[in-house]
Amino acid sequence: MCLNARKVLYETGSRANILLGIEDITQRLILEGEKDDLLRQKDVLLEELQHRVANSLQIIASIIMMKLRGVESEEARRHLQETHQRVMSVAAVQQQLHAAASSASVELEPYLAKLCEALGQSMIGDNRAITLKVRGDEKTATSRDAESLGLIVTELIINAIKHAFNGTTKDGEIAVAFDVSGTDWELSVTDNGTGTPDGVFAQPKTGLGTGIVNALAKQLNAKVETVSGPRGTSVSVTHATFAARNPRAA
Repeated sequence: MCLNARKVLYETGSRANILLGIEDITQRLILEGEKDDLLRQKDVLLEELQHRVANSLQIIASIIMMKLRGVESEEARRHLQETHQRVMSVAAVQQQLHAAASSASVELEPYLAKLCEALGQSMIGDNRAITLKVRGDEKTATSRDAESLGLIVTELIINAIKHAFNGTTKDGEIAVAFDVSGTDWELSVTDNGTGTPDGVFAQPKTGLGTGIVNALAKQLNAKVETVSGPRGTSVSVTHATFAARNPRAA
């Protein structure tokens, strides 16, 4: 039972009155208990799902590596290696999302920083002088948008590591930046490597990575722009209204 009491004063007279209310809240407490149980079950199921996804990705990556060791064709080996890299990149994104998603929103700067740290450890060998740097405004995103942004960053970093630097590169750098203006944003991945043709990521059917980046950008209502030269390549993924207010200099 829930007991509520309030003192009531009248304009005339000095006697104080007490208004007493008694409510049976048994059913409400039962419903609240059931709600808490359902929330706990949801958390347990989500944890189990994330664990199963991570295990499945590791199994897939292991199977690909087993197949890779038995393939003699260089082209087939290259395709399997690229597939393995993408499976591991998805695993890295899921791992960082799992670590960050204790709430409905994800803080992007630490999320992208940890993602790039994981990618650097898995994809950049000790014999390659390439560093990854992350700079970002304080911004949060839903888990779904954070996943798309993480996959875009992963694809662009994979492309830079594979194509921007040769075996003799010294002081190679890949910089990831996330800038915010109000509700709009711009994500950029820039390297100081050898450069690629302008617009390569904006053209259709130029590769699996390009298709993935363009598809994810479309989901985020963003456009992809590539600027390349002898000092490196910069790929930006820009929310439409941000681009309208901040046009690039011609």
